[in-house]
Amino acid sequence: MDVEFYGEAASPKAIVIRDRVKIEGIKFFSPPDYSQQIGLMTRPSGYSVPAHIHNKIERVITSTQEVLVIRKGECVVTLINSAGESQDQINLTSGDVILLAHGAHKIDMLTECEILEIKQGPYAGEFDKTLIKVNS
Repeated sequence: MDVEFYGEAASPKAIVIRDRVKIEGIKFFSPPDYSQQIGLMTRPSGYSVPAHIHNKIERVITSTQEVLVIRKGECVVTLINSAGESQDQINLTSGDVILLAHGAHKIDMLTECEILEIKQGPYAGEFDKTLIKVNS
């Protein structure tokens, strides 16, 4: 399977789902306690997901997790450890998806990119993130 986990197995910093991943049915890859759940669903023609509504459940979210869908182009996501050092470099191309769950990261565009970013809100403006210096 072309799903990659970066960091500790029980609590990965990032999960990458490559464009070439094929599954039958539905499978979620994120741990159930993550505030962003990421999975893949493949269903045959004629299949129907039953009509449903998601229940109102109060949740406490203490960190922002984001999902990037690379719609066009190529980029490199660098995961940065607590010492400010580059830890992992992940090349992403059109069709790849990444969940950035924990820790610092940066994104460098190798070509012109179109990226769909999904994260929970509400957006806190200037208080939403802190820029950090990456050590060489």
